[in-house]
Amino acid sequence: MNFTIARIDPGHAFGANGQMQKGQDLTVQVIPQYEIQSTDLSNIDILLIPNFVDQEHLMAHKDIFETFLNDKKIIAFYGHLFRPFLPNVSLFMPERIQHYTDYNVYPQNETPIFEGVETEDMTINKGVAGFFARGYYHVDEEAEVHLTFKSGHVVTYVDRHSTNGTLLVHAGRPLLGYAGQNKTTDRIRPQLLAWFQNEIKQLKEKN
Repeated sequence: MNFTIARIDPGHAFGANGQMQKGQDLTVQVIPQYEIQSTDLSNIDILLIPNFVDQEHLMAHKDIFETFLNDKKIIAFYGHLFRPFLPNVSLFMPERIQHYTDYNVYPQNETPIFEGVETEDMTINKGVAGFFARGYYHVDEEAEVHLTFKSGHVVTYVDRHSTNGTLLVHAGRPLLGYAGQNKTTDRIRPQLLAWFQNEIKQLKEKN
């Protein structure tokens, strides 16, 4: 891999649940969430912010994330944003569910991250719907949409215009954790890593 990646660690049992499958395909630096303000991020290309982080604490240091993005780097945020510590990201909105199929999610715009991933494999887990995503984000017209509910509400998108960097927002669990399920969702992890590598390359070539 031609990039360095770090993950903010919530440091509790909820944060450890399903965050990321271990593997030999990458090495991830772990940053305790309460040390983010004292951590040198200059050598990090990609910063993962998982669900269950302390958003009140991150909000108090939101300038760190805007500076990181403006240094032509990538942030991937997963989960339900309820404090606006990331630039130009709306707060999380719960999807209105009247039937379990309202949880269905659909790849958009020939997304390389979810290419070949079937809706049913994302939506249904052990016979239960809704674990992949239960809400959405409002996006502007310049956002690159990767995944939506059937309502059209956006589950996953990329923002390359609000800063000099790239912001990936996903209203669900960390995407690198999808592996070893013997379903088409196993494609998500390697395809996301390939997307990261290509995105970093483009950012480094950016004038």
